[in-house]
This record gives sequence, C-alpha cells and structure tokens, in this order.
Amino acid sequence: MDIIINILMTMLEQLQKPTLAFLIGGMVLAAASSKFEMPEPIYKLIVMLLLLKVGLSSGMEIAQSNLIELAVPALMATVAGIAIVLLGRVTLRKLHGVTDMDAMATAGLFGAVSASTLAAGMAMLEAEGVTYEGYIGALYPFMDVAALITAILVARMAAARKEAGMTINGGAMALGGGTRKAGLLSGGDGPEAGAIAKAILLDTLRSPAISALLLGLAIGLFAKPDAIYQEFYKPLFHGLLSLLMLVMGMEAWARLSELRKVAHAYLLYGLCAPFVHGAIGLGLGLVAHNLMGFSEGGMVLLAVMAASSSDISGPPTLRGALPEANPSAYIGTSTGIGTPIALLSIPLWMAAANYLVG
Repeated sequence: MDIIINILMTMLEQLQKPTLAFLIGGMVLAAASSKFEMPEPIYKLIVMLLLLKVGLSSGMEIAQSNLIELAVPALMATVAGIAIVLLGRVTLRKLHGVTDMDAMATAGLFGAVSASTLAAGMAMLEAEGVTYEGYIGALYPFMDVAALITAILVARMAAARKEAGMTINGGAMALGGGTRKAGLLSGGDGPEAGAIAKAILLDTLRSPAISALLLGLAIGLFAKPDAIYQEFYKPLFHGLLSLLMLVMGMEAWARLSELRKVAHAYLLYGLCAPFVHGAIGLGLGLVAHNLMGFSEGGMVLLAVMAASSSDISGPPTLRGALPEANPSAYIGTSTGIGTPIALLSIPLWMAAANYLVG
C-alpha cells in the first residue's frame, strides 16, 4: 500500500513541475478552442536556444573532466543509450497500433537522460554516504545524444523503407535506378544501401535540432562560453522550456484521438521500461567496474541515467526532427509514467549495485 501511495504522490509532484504542467495547460487551451498560437519562426528560435543551452552545459561538463578516466564509462553510457532505443523500437512496434514514428520518439526519450532524476540519484547516494566519481555528470551527454541521434536515424530509415515499399507496390518506375534504390531500402544490401544509410545519417546530423545540440556541445567543449552561458542561456532556459511545452501540449491535444486506441501499450511500456533500462545501465556499469574500478556509486548513477527519460533535451529535439510523431504519446509516456517509476526505482539500483560489488 505504501508503494502505491508513493507512486501516486510522485506522479502528483510531476504534474506540478513546469514540464508537465505547461504541457497539460496547452492541452486545456486546445480543448477550450483557444485562439492562442505561437508564430513558427519564434517557436523555432525557442527550440534552437534551448538546444544550444543543453549542448553548452554538456560540453562544459566534459571539458572539466579527466578524459582518460571518462573513456570507459562514456563508452558504456553511449552503448546504453543506443541499446535502449533499439530495444524500445522492437518492443513498441510489437504492440498493436503503435506507429514507427511514435515508437522511435518514445524510445528516444527513454534512451535520453533526465537531469532531475540523475540529481535525485546523487542526493540519495550522498545521504547514504556512498561515493561516486566526480565526472559522472559528464556522462549525461554521451547517453543523451547517442539515444536521440539513434532514434531519429532509425525513424527516418524506417520512413524511407516504407516510402520505397509503397513505390514498389504501386508499380511506379523511377528513372536513374530509383526502383533499385527502393529495393535496397526495403531490405536489400550492397554499396547503394550503405550510401543511402550514410545520406540519412548525414541528413540527421545536419538537421536543425541535432546541429544546434552538437554545436553547443562543441563550443562548450573547446571554447570558454561560461560568461554568455551564465548571463544569457541559463536565465532564459526554464521560461523558454515552458513556452515550448505549452505549444507541444496544444499539438498533443489535436492528436489525442490517435492515442486513445493504443494508450494501454504506452502505459505498459512506461511502467516496465525503467526497470529493464536500469538493469542495462547497471550491467554496463559492472563491466566498467571490472575493467577500470568504476565505483559502486558510479554503477548506481549509470543505472539511474539509463532508467530515466528525458524531460529537457529530448522533447525539443524530437519535435524538430520527427514532427510526425505524436507528442501526447512520447511526452505523456515519458514524463507522466516513466519519470515517477525511474525515481522510485533508485533504491533498487543502490541495493543491486551493493550486492554485485559488496
């Protein structure tokens, strides 16, 4: 009974946080047929500023870390982000009615990292006197960026295959080897298939959202943007995020009918995924422990990052790169269900890490 009460209380706390509160506020405006709207150029500016801020903070964190000590844990974090997205796609696509775009956006958010959940994990470890590496915060972007890029790339590849399949089934004949290209995307292999995959990867990296994130990361890593970060990006961040979530809430309401038929699928995924993903993170943390003495606390926090789902970098990145995906599916599942479960699972990872290395 106490566990149920804790889950309900945590969900209530999430409803009161700006991320979900403004999302719901946007849905209320849309439901009331409000004429509120945000001009598209302003919306795009907000998204770019948010992603530049996230990239800058991540790059600055990495720049302050010992890159030699960081190498193995960073590799484990990257592997975790990619593995969670690929596992999520396989799992969600097996659930009836879930589209490729919605599956990949949801998997992308669950593969990316929640800074607030990571901070909660750090606080719990400190309260118990469990030490962890000082560079743990620098692992955030490795898992986060790897998950988001993987989700966008796989989603676009799936869309290309689907389009190619429709072309073949429709009997269309394309000039210059177009039918051959469609066949490769539908499941063939060869040099052309590799070239197409490379083109989609480059297009993903050049997309406005990912470009802004990577640019901020590079500037934070190689330059010294501390002053502009503290004076401009950081003070604006939460206000801009609230506007973003408001618009996404209105979009979510407009597409809510698409979700009603498959709500059970997202509920099941949101309840189970944090435990599976946390176990993946813990297992990779154990590998790092055996290879280079990664601490017990570090293992716990890698599991916490893997179990968490993004509430900051993920939504604007996916909204910009995968506009076809339904925000009510991926944000609702992530923030409304996944985050409370991830927070409540932290003691489990602490006990498991202690058992494995104790």
